Amino acid sequence: MNKDTEVDMKEVELNELDPEKQPMTGDVQAVGGEKNGSVKLKVPEDEVTFTGLSKEELMKVAGTPGWVRTRWVLLVLFWLGWLGMLAGAIVIIVQAPRCKPIPDMSWWNEGPLYQISDLEAFSEGLTGAEKKLENINQLKVKGLVLGPLHTVQDDNPLTLEPGTIDPSKGTEAALVALMEKAHKKGISVVLDLTPNYRGASHWFQQNDLTEVMEKMKDAVDHWVKLGVDGIKISNLSSPAASPDWSKLQAAVQGNRSEETKKRLLMGVVEGISATEISQLVNTSGVDLVLSDLLNTNKGGVEQIKDMDTLHSQQRNVGWGLGAAQLHQLSKQAASQAMIRLYQLLLFTMPGTPVFTYGDEIGLQAQGAESPKMVWDIETEPASGAVVNETAEAERKERVAVRKWFRSLSELRGKERSLLHGDYYSLHSSASSLAFLRLWDQSERYITAVNLGSAPETLSLKLAPTENVKLPATAKVHLSTDPELEAEATVSLDNIKLAPGQGVLLQFPYTG
Repeated sequence: MNKDTEVDMKEVELNELDPEKQPMTGDVQAVGGEKNGSVKLKVPEDEVTFTGLSKEELMKVAGTPGWVRTRWVLLVLFWLGWLGMLAGAIVIIVQAPRCKPIPDMSWWNEGPLYQISDLEAFSEGLTGAEKKLENINQLKVKGLVLGPLHTVQDDNPLTLEPGTIDPSKGTEAALVALMEKAHKKGISVVLDLTPNYRGASHWFQQNDLTEVMEKMKDAVDHWVKLGVDGIKISNLSSPAASPDWSKLQAAVQGNRSEETKKRLLMGVVEGISATEISQLVNTSGVDLVLSDLLNTNKGGVEQIKDMDTLHSQQRNVGWGLGAAQLHQLSKQAASQAMIRLYQLLLFTMPGTPVFTYGDEIGLQAQGAESPKMVWDIETEPASGAVVNETAEAERKERVAVRKWFRSLSELRGKERSLLHGDYYSLHSSASSLAFLRLWDQSERYITAVNLGSAPETLSLKLAPTENVKLPATAKVHLSTDPELEAEATVSLDNIKLAPGQGVLLQFPYTG
């Protein structure tokens, strides 16, 4: 065999070898040397890459029957899916329960009002009160009712100056500073302009009424220009019957529109029935009536009847225990347990709760004098200091009462059932009562209290005519009774309450 034939045979053998076993050629060059049986190779950068189909090739394929059918199928599926989702959304909207429209609410309906009748006893005048606004703001208060602050001699209408602050109570500049700071915290300020507030008759004699009303209107114009958010007057029935009442009402309320904040015209009445209060709300055009209906001389039956009469006008009704007389709760609720019970009632009744300074800590009234407010109750005795056990127990009780007050105020502010919900009476006896508050699809709340001195068992039922159902059980949300712990389940036909105790029960909306 000649040499040319041998070379040809070697080329055939090499071509038949596995590519990895073929010797390197000029296209694949060794880089560096061989180490441990491995060889580094340099791959050329101009390898063939996939470039896809050209436009002409794509257009040619797109027109084939298979791809045409595929596109139509995908298009039909897309629209069928879209129409299905649209139909499902419509069904959900149609079948979903309608939300009840929120009623027209004013700022005085959104939280408690806090009366400071004696600024000196509260915190050394208007300037001191300004410094305590943060403490007040923690109570979720929506309005301060200050005074009366104006100048007048008892039973002497000639000395009445409702547009001037008594120098012993502060200055106009201090009032303006307080209002500006309160407004930044979302707290409105109302002035008590009861003319003869220390005299025998709040509006002097009947023959003085026309002159007094004129002075009152001028004073209202002055205070409104300074930024006051409302006016409070006592013995509402007297000025409301005057021919000049509409002028005073217009001066306070002004030309109301949705763009401007409403000013409150608040009146106080004492010794009249719930029916008369309802009529006065309708005829006087007053925004809020505070009465003395809730007092310890009335039993559960009478108090439930009063709520039954007024609940439909809850946005115009204020409730307080002693507040109509500028007294603290402790004036009628002697024990701290009863103070908590009445706080529970006031925060859950249909209407605006009105308190007097100190009610949030159970401040005890001291005879005819205004009690001095107690501050810094959170401060514990220094380590190693001699502790008066009685004083320390009183401090801890005040802390507990304030915590209870705040929890109720916060709850009312966020729960629609308590804020503006419907009311249904469930039970009443000589010493106990219970009622239901609910709104649309929100959580429902039941307040049950035992005002008496003996244990009571309550069986709660709705009138057959009511289109509302009660569950068999409910959970304890808040309670003054140690036997009823929070989150415990209670049977609504067998609620046992110790003397002077109350409970707030909760159950969900179920459709």
